[in-house]
Amino acid sequence: MILLRPSNARGYADHGWLRGFHSFSFADYHDPAEMGWGPLRVINEDFIKPGTGFGQHGHRDMEIITYLLEGPLEHKDNMNNGTVFRRPEVQRMSAGRGVQHSEFNPSDGEGVHLLQIWIEPDVRGIPPEYEQKVFSDRDKRGRLALIASPDGAAGSLTIHQDARLFASLLGAGESVSHALAPGRRAYLHLVSGELGLNGTRLAGGDGAKISDEAALSLTAASDAEVLLFDLP
Repeated sequence: MILLRPSNARGYADHGWLRGFHSFSFADYHDPAEMGWGPLRVINEDFIKPGTGFGQHGHRDMEIITYLLEGPLEHKDNMNNGTVFRRPEVQRMSAGRGVQHSEFNPSDGEGVHLLQIWIEPDVRGIPPEYEQKVFSDRDKRGRLALIASPDGAAGSLTIHQDARLFASLLGAGESVSHALAPGRRAYLHLVSGELGLNGTRLAGGDGAKISDEAALSLTAASDAEVLLFDLP
């Protein structure tokens, strides 16, 4: 079963310095039918204006993945991590028993476009962790590249949940496939382009909740970037 989550059905917030689209309930946007999918709790598509950002704030017991699309992002936290990073770097922070951090666009003229992803962990109260790795566009082109996993397989980020995040860049007409083990579900977020998923058509910003499907076939109708979550 594939349930389409159209881009224009997402929550939206405009704070002036920040515009955000919410695939699931977040902050002032609340839809009891859209509270997440399995342990996947948040996919926010954020646009941050130059010289602005999120001041220091706290999280706990959440796996937070920042997938940059455009622009620089400055990260600081109370674990003594401080860095400015860009695509193709991807960041993972396990909030564990508590972490304070800030996220800021340090550019004078360049906007930031990113996806922030929250996944509920399968263990709570652990010491907070931080990780950052490069996943090149070349590695993602024409294949599903593993970005995050519970065991850090294939050089992926390590998350505390039996979930896997894949990313792919597909040219028009290119296809990739993914098998789902019995009892597993999936979520697909189409970052950009047009894509067919087992016959269901998606456009940029669309998502799809997937269950009771043994195999997934993804075929790009135009150049496309896609994130695929394999979930318990």
